[in-house]
Amino acid sequence: MTTPIKVLHFYKNALPETIGGVEQVIDQIARGTADLGVINTVLALHQTPPDIPTPMHGYELINAKRNFEFSSNGFSREAVGKFRYLSTKADLIHYHFPWPFADFVHLLVNPKKPTVVTYHSDIIRQKLLLALYRPLKKKFLRSVDHIVATSPNYLHTSSVLQAFSEKTTIIPIGLDRDSYSKVNKNLVKYYQDLFCGRFFLFVGAFRYYKGLPSLIEAAKTVPYPIVIVGSGPIEKKLRSMAEKYQVNNIFFLGHVDEDIKSSLLEACYSVIFPSDLRSEAFGVSLLEGAMFGKPLISCEIGTGTSYININKLTGLVVPPRDPIAFANAMTWLWNNPDKAIEMGKSAFARYVNLFTARKMSHSYYELYKKLLNR
Repeated sequence: MTTPIKVLHFYKNALPETIGGVEQVIDQIARGTADLGVINTVLALHQTPPDIPTPMHGYELINAKRNFEFSSNGFSREAVGKFRYLSTKADLIHYHFPWPFADFVHLLVNPKKPTVVTYHSDIIRQKLLLALYRPLKKKFLRSVDHIVATSPNYLHTSSVLQAFSEKTTIIPIGLDRDSYSKVNKNLVKYYQDLFCGRFFLFVGAFRYYKGLPSLIEAAKTVPYPIVIVGSGPIEKKLRSMAEKYQVNNIFFLGHVDEDIKSSLLEACYSVIFPSDLRSEAFGVSLLEGAMFGKPLISCEIGTGTSYININKLTGLVVPPRDPIAFANAMTWLWNNPDKAIEMGKSAFARYVNLFTARKMSHSYYELYKKLLNR
């Protein structure tokens, strides 16, 4: 009988407190590798952590008190001690980058265990802080045993990853369709009737790199219903912008539960993803669209979004921050329903071939074994 591998994941956030792309990826990795016999523990920060570990979907979540947050970087005194203790119980440590506090904790504790870091994104926005952080980042990335990039596009366009290419491999993010809520046919009909049969759908956090201001600009020039699901730091600004421009074909639904989200993904005509900066390293919501067999519209930003969405095969890829190009792409899809269906089928086929959670989990499992056998 094979001895189970014990893996400790360390990241600043986790489901269910926050629902972001990295949190979803950690959940999918932990779920999938648990089926292969890996015992996963996720250590994350929480505003009001429970006193006892939380059982999740085949793994255990342990939270440490988040003392404060600065420039999206959570800090926790309690996390240092918990990481030190949990790392002694683990066979391997799995970090998720970027989170500068984790770099500090790793170098401080020096766990002396095999280490892997999934490199989710370059740091784009905080130029001054990045200059101060760069020596710590380099020391951290030099010290870990292995780095995982989530797409060949990101590996080839990231100067940071290129510097460590000799110990970097590519494991695309994968999703498990069975882990999503079942589609409610009544809800599908309700939303299709509500939005006149066909509508474009955006799902995601309202952050600076999501390109939503450009989407609102694009909406001014087209009549098609555009449904926006999510919330986030710039929500007030976006709603004010839509009101100012009197854009009456955008519908903000706010945060929705998983049942409604699945039904919206099934009901929509196309999933649109206007992210316009490299901070969007992959695009989990874009991949969800492919998983539901929808034609996609995204922007060319040199990241995993263009690994998911292949221009004129699975959808359309347009220049970033170009509302006219985005509007034209929506118009073309709207006016070519047969091609849209064909692209949706190609998007689903690409999901099955490259982006399932099963494929991702097996790749991580083989990497874990390789690192432990060194």
